Amino acid sequence: MTTPQQSPAPTRRDWAALAVLSIGLGLIVLDGTIVGVALPAIIGDLGLDLTDAQWVNSLYAVLLAALLLSTGNLADRWGRKRLFLVGLIVFMAASVFAATSSTAGMLIAARAVQAVGAALIMPSTLSTVNAVFRGRYRGAAFGVWGAVISGAAAVGPLAGGALVQWTSWHWIFLVNVPVGIAVLIAAIVTVPETRGVKTRPGVDVDGALLSAIGFGALVFAVIEGPDLGWLSPAGEFSLFGWEWPIDAPISVVPVAFAVAAIALVLFVVWERHREKVQRAALLDLNLFSYSTFSWGNLTAAMVAVGEFAIIFVLPLYLINALGLDVMGAGLVLAAMALGAFFSGASARHLAARFGSPGTVLIGLGLEVLGVVALALVVQATTPGWIVALPLVVYGLGLGLASAQLTGTVLQDIPVEISGQGSATQSTVRQVGSALGTAFAGAALAVSLAITVPTALGEAGITGSQAEQLAESTRLTAGTTIAQLRAEGAASALGDQTPQAIDALASGFSDATRASLLVAAIFLLLGFVGAARLRRAAGAAHRPASTP
Repeated sequence: MTTPQQSPAPTRRDWAALAVLSIGLGLIVLDGTIVGVALPAIIGDLGLDLTDAQWVNSLYAVLLAALLLSTGNLADRWGRKRLFLVGLIVFMAASVFAATSSTAGMLIAARAVQAVGAALIMPSTLSTVNAVFRGRYRGAAFGVWGAVISGAAAVGPLAGGALVQWTSWHWIFLVNVPVGIAVLIAAIVTVPETRGVKTRPGVDVDGALLSAIGFGALVFAVIEGPDLGWLSPAGEFSLFGWEWPIDAPISVVPVAFAVAAIALVLFVVWERHREKVQRAALLDLNLFSYSTFSWGNLTAAMVAVGEFAIIFVLPLYLINALGLDVMGAGLVLAAMALGAFFSGASARHLAARFGSPGTVLIGLGLEVLGVVALALVVQATTPGWIVALPLVVYGLGLGLASAQLTGTVLQDIPVEISGQGSATQSTVRQVGSALGTAFAGAALAVSLAITVPTALGEAGITGSQAEQLAESTRLTAGTTIAQLRAEGAASALGDQTPQAIDALASGFSDATRASLLVAAIFLLLGFVGAARLRRAAGAAHRPASTP
């Protein structure tokens, strides 16, 4: 029997393929976070409101999550390299569409098409790595894959800040084209074509539709709740000419939650039925019989929620409340990348001593510590370098957790079903990232409705003027503060402008703290999951006792 140590060593071409696939993966992960620091500029240029801004950030992640199970299955059938190349072409075309958008609707539509391209790319990368690398080399390859996710996500804000500062926000999308072309050419030369083994007939179209409806409705409900009302209608909702009236007895939001719950329950029931009749299923529910897989995916989801909650809310705070320019905000957020790259490189040494599950646990502990410290220092007058310090701690934890989590989740999954395992893990991460943006945006919107009027009242600004300022700040995600700074005494507030700016910045800082605490709660849940994951991994590899 071949042991992991006896597995053939990867060739030079295999390592080159890993590098190319990692760059392709980094491109789509980067695009999920590069938008955050550019949002204030996009909001001002295209006239987005807070909900539009959330959809620009979240739609990419939610469609990616909704499609990954389907595209992972497609990659196994059509060929992973082929789908990777097609995905790159779609992604580059959508990036040009996004860069040339002149309205919120065009940009949101472009982000949707980008998500389709990304959904074709992501499962192809992990499944190919899983097929090419074996034994002890597999863990190293997964470590690279996980480190690229955390590193690219952390670098996104700095890259976005530099591009917006020195060019324009359009270049955060246009930069994908030359990089994508280089990856496309390199992939044709280096990446081998691999396919999964088709053991059952049929295509699970119903499962794909149910998962997409379930995940889409869930994120829609969380994002739209603050504006449309969590229970009673607070605003009108229209979709393709169909309207949900404001005088309806219930808001569309609880209906969306109900649709999500029903669709996801039906999805599980349907997948069990497909398994029973021996037809091809989108998701092999037997994967969750492996405790390391179950707890590992829960941990990955919580990490993603916390990470993307932070990436969504912090650029708005840094630019609007603190008054930093986009490059300054990008440099502050680069502290995450600094920590992530440093710890990602050293994660395998820690893993050799504490094991991969133990390293994940250490990483989550550092993430929780970093976010709680960050929430404590967030004020309207906090210097940027003070904000950066806890971000370094958070980044250290992010690098450790992400670099080791992928291999730990898949360590007990048989090779013949590891393609589905890879796609499932990627889906869980993307659902988490979409929900992270949604929860952070919802927490920010709800908190702004409380903190900003309070801060304005303490500054002596009351009445209709205060109400208009508070509503404008909430709807524009704080861009109103930047506009008042630019106008100065020439604004409609006259000599009250400085007091108004200070009050709005203070209220926005308090709301940011609430969003960060929401992120900390999810990361704490991830820490609990990592503790259970470590216990499950230990039980799975503990030698059986002899009689």
